[in-house]
Amino acid sequence: MRFLAATMVASALLIAACGDVTSSGPASTGSTPSSPAASSTPPATSTPAPSSSPAGTDACTTTQLQVRLTHTGALGGQAGGYLSFTNDSTTACQIEGWPAVIALTAAGKATTLKHAQSTMYGAWHVPAPLPVMKLQPGDSAYAVVAADDQPAGAASCPAPYVRLRVSPPGGSGSVVISAWLPGAGTDLPACAAVNGSPTGEISAVTPLSSLPH
Repeated sequence: MRFLAATMVASALLIAACGDVTSSGPASTGSTPSSPAASSTPPATSTPAPSSSPAGTDACTTTQLQVRLTHTGALGGQAGGYLSFTNDSTTACQIEGWPAVIALTAAGKATTLKHAQSTMYGAWHVPAPLPVMKLQPGDSAYAVVAADDQPAGAASCPAPYVRLRVSPPGGSGSVVISAWLPGAGTDLPACAAVNGSPTGEISAVTPLSSLPH
């Protein structure tokens, strides 16, 4: 009996011990496998350096340009013509805006022509924006020069302008040319408006293709 009881106790202890056995694999921590930490800054990319722009074209100077009065005539109460600015040099230049023109009478009286917003002669209207023209050697830009050719009211027009002192837009020098208008058979008129102000005007430079010719 004692042997049987001892045997039963030993068997019970063995079963209890077997119930406490755990897996021999690595212990689980309860967390998901870690992934590489994301970088707080995006990966560097290669950005090409901006290419340098070619050197800008210089403004046309008086010494580079040949200035003439062309396409003269009379129309719609105005007489005038087109001032042509031809690049007479060996390098390209740039021109834009209004030339400066001073009209001179035979007696030497000087009148600065106003900057026109539109002209009857040449049917020019100021565009927005103004054209920027790059003149290669031999290329030309044009500006309308005109004045009323009829007196305002009963007054008669004073003596006409016989010469024009012309500076290209932005230019410091000037050239003097004749104000004779072959197409109108007269010099540039010096007629005044009803309020007594001069009517002579000059447009901004423009391609010939934008003017009647």
